[in-house]
Amino acid sequence: MFGLDLTFTLLLIFCILCACAFEFINGFHDTANAVATVIYTHSLKPRTAVILSGILNFLGVLMGGVAVAMGIVNLLPTEILTDTNIYHSLAMILAILFAAIIWNLGTWYLGIPCSSSHTMIGSILGVGLAFQFIPGSGEATVNWSKAYEIGLSLLISPLIGFLGTLLLVVFLRNIFNKNDRLFTEPSKTQAPPWWIRIILILTCSGVSFSHGSNDGQKGVGLVMLILIAILPTQFALKSVTNPSEIKGILYAYQQVINQIDVNILSEKYAKIVQESKMEAKDIEDRLTLAENNENIIAEKDRVEIRKDVLLISKHAKKLIESDDSGLNGRQKENLHSAVSKLKKITTDYAPTWVLMMIAISLGVGTTIGWKRIVLTIGERIGKTHLTYAQGASAELIAMSTIGLASWLGLPVSTTQVLSSGIAGSMAALGGLANLRSNTIRSIFIAWVLTFPVCVGLSAGLFLLFWWMMG
Repeated sequence: MFGLDLTFTLLLIFCILCACAFEFINGFHDTANAVATVIYTHSLKPRTAVILSGILNFLGVLMGGVAVAMGIVNLLPTEILTDTNIYHSLAMILAILFAAIIWNLGTWYLGIPCSSSHTMIGSILGVGLAFQFIPGSGEATVNWSKAYEIGLSLLISPLIGFLGTLLLVVFLRNIFNKNDRLFTEPSKTQAPPWWIRIILILTCSGVSFSHGSNDGQKGVGLVMLILIAILPTQFALKSVTNPSEIKGILYAYQQVINQIDVNILSEKYAKIVQESKMEAKDIEDRLTLAENNENIIAEKDRVEIRKDVLLISKHAKKLIESDDSGLNGRQKENLHSAVSKLKKITTDYAPTWVLMMIAISLGVGTTIGWKRIVLTIGERIGKTHLTYAQGASAELIAMSTIGLASWLGLPVSTTQVLSSGIAGSMAALGGLANLRSNTIRSIFIAWVLTFPVCVGLSAGLFLLFWWMMG
């Protein structure tokens, strides 16, 4: 397969199956977040709810793009992403996979709504941090600007879930103060009124689709890490890339870079500009060779072009964010546009079969394992039972928050956003005293521990595998 010997072929298959297993676990771990309200309020039967959620998760993966996936991939140091030593790549992949799966399974078994997003990102950061202790890694470092963006989104999104739902429930209470049916415990034998039922089904569907478009992309990013790490020559660049199209975008990038007067820059930014010019020139030379060879980019050149594109993106970000780069506002916009287009047609992609594979894994996982966490969402977060208005409000806010994050290319935790939303809805009707301290404490502890545990676990596993593989 792809020119690998039997051992590496089996390892590749094993890694891909582990990635599918992670997404499968993600599906049944997070299903309750979408279906809890419709099941708990008897708007849909459990089997119908999870099948509907599974289908919409599947569609969310296929239609959600790859912005979140690439954001996760680009957390790692550029050096480790372009390391062609297959043993190093295997150490990275296995550490991420094992750390993420171990923590996800453990928290699911305990019935704790743990975040698969925190698990995955913590595992990736752990590998990135550990890589800095490897001899010869040079100045390699985690993409801290991307890590900051992702960390901020993971921190703020639960607060939005809590406050947004709290305010929405208070608003609904004031508007429908005479409709006690909306704010009473759902009947255990009767379905809700038809209009409430429709709203709950729509919000469940929206959260499921948003979950697929955001959490599903994490699995896509993981598979792309595996493919790029183990088969860099085949998957370093988008297979349908046209050399002349790249050169056209590269020319727009070079126009901006060549306008910068390095004589007025500090040594730091002058070096960045010079390196950017060299990287662009290297890409141009390799593409010229491809055009002279019937537009076929050689395998060794594909890896080097990917490395150049990643470095160009890294340097462009520094120039755009700085006031001392010698660029005006318009030039920064042009630079950002050129780099974004360059990445889109070269490095930021996922084959259709990868999207389908992850979509199926998430969709099937969604139809299994929901019972352990539904009860936590419905009855154990608040001291009172979840009402129709609370469930619909929490899911509406979660759907909007996750959808916005996917559009911005930022991973967020469906678990944390919706759990926080349920907590906000309980606080809206009874204050903080209406929250069950034991459950909130368990969720909070899992939220706090997930990141450091996964970082430490994946870092330790990475160094162990690196040592074992020599």
